[in-house]
Amino acid sequence: MKRALEWLILVPIAIIAIAFLVGNRQVVDVFFDPFAKGAAGQFAVKAPLFLVIVVAVAVGVLLGGFFSWLRQGRHRRALREARGEVVRLRGNVERTR
Repeated sequence: MKRALEWLILVPIAIIAIAFLVGNRQVVDVFFDPFAKGAAGQFAVKAPLFLVIVVAVAVGVLLGGFFSWLRQGRHRRALREARGEVVRLRGNVERTR
C-alpha cells in the first residue's frame, strides 16, 4: 500500500518536472560576479536553463542534507552512548547470574 502511494505521488511529480525541463531548453547567461559593472570583466557561463535549474536543485538538496546531518549529530551521539550503556548493563546482568 505504501509503495503504491509513493508511485501515485512520485510519477506525476516526475512527469511535471520532465515537462518543465524540456520546455526550458533556451540558453541563458549565468553571471557569477554580481558587483561588476557592464558586460566587460564579468565571469559568465552560457548554459541551458534546464541545466541551471537542475544544478541549483541538486546543490540545494546536497546542502540541505549536509546541514540536516550536522544538526542531528547530538542525536547520533546520544544513540551511541545509549547503545554503549545497554552493552555495559547486559554485561553486568550476565555477570550477576
